[in-house]
Amino acid sequence: MPIIKFAVPKGSLEAATQEFLAKAMLRLRGAERTYRPVVDDRDIEVKILRPQEIPVFVAGGAYDIGITGVDWVRETGADVLQLLDLEYGYVKLVIAAPKNSPHKTLDQYIEEYARAGKPLKISTEYLNTAASYIASKPVYRKIYGDQQPMIITPWWRKGENNMVRVYLSFGATEAKPPEEADIIVDASATGITLEQNNLTPIETITESTATLVANKQSFNDPVKREKILDILTLLKGVVESGKKLHIFVNVHEENLEKLLTSLPALKSPTISQLSNKGWYAINTVIPKNEFLKILPTLRKLAQGLVVHEPNLILPLEEIMTTQGAQTGNDQSRKSI
Repeated sequence: MPIIKFAVPKGSLEAATQEFLAKAMLRLRGAERTYRPVVDDRDIEVKILRPQEIPVFVAGGAYDIGITGVDWVRETGADVLQLLDLEYGYVKLVIAAPKNSPHKTLDQYIEEYARAGKPLKISTEYLNTAASYIASKPVYRKIYGDQQPMIITPWWRKGENNMVRVYLSFGATEAKPPEEADIIVDASATGITLEQNNLTPIETITESTATLVANKQSFNDPVKREKILDILTLLKGVVESGKKLHIFVNVHEENLEKLLTSLPALKSPTISQLSNKGWYAINTVIPKNEFLKILPTLRKLAQGLVVHEPNLILPLEEIMTTQGAQTGNDQSRKSI
């Protein structure tokens, strides 16, 4: 019997997630043929789901952990632990409008449509996020007070203000204006899709990346928690490996101390004496963004520089238990 049920995303996060998991030695086998791929670790059972669904199902206990977007944790308001920002799948959640529109800001849309007595129509998959953001605008509150925008789906309606309507989009949101919507709220990674549909971003609501979330009860279960921490360690190792370089360099003893004291990036290196008398090898891991800064010094004082991009750096000392775990609602970009 598996210990952990793990939900992974389909759609826009799918390819990047599978690549990320492969780097963490959790390669999904059969993902191209089934929604239930397997990993070599028999303690983990995997299911592929839409990222929109994952926060709700993890919060409800159907799955112990899952990978989804921060945007969907916020949209659903799911009561989950947000364990780690995985730092891929970056998107902006934007308000976009037709390029030829005379209105260039959300405030202008709200004011002008109210003045004309026309309902402002917004199409989006992010119903709650869009409605909450629009209702928070000072111009909206000045005109409509505490009335909430009307959220409209094929099955139900919520909200009192029929003059600002937020319609559920089932995809292809960028194609909705101008017939079905005046503006849209949508996730955009590059802006190319908006550009191709003659739309332009007029406001950014928030930003999002992929995140690892956990069910609170699962994380409090001693057996499940240990397995979750194992998985967290592997995933954090992938995140950290993308920020580091592993370097090997040979240096003569007359330059050894000078090299170490002049390069603060070389923290706690492994120093080994070579078979050639008077020569030492330095083996260390440095931040990737420090390499170009230290290269001139290495070039002058050392020889035989070898640089590797590590596949996995496991930060074992940083993986903690429940103390420090943050809920998705109030710590959306933090990790334990």
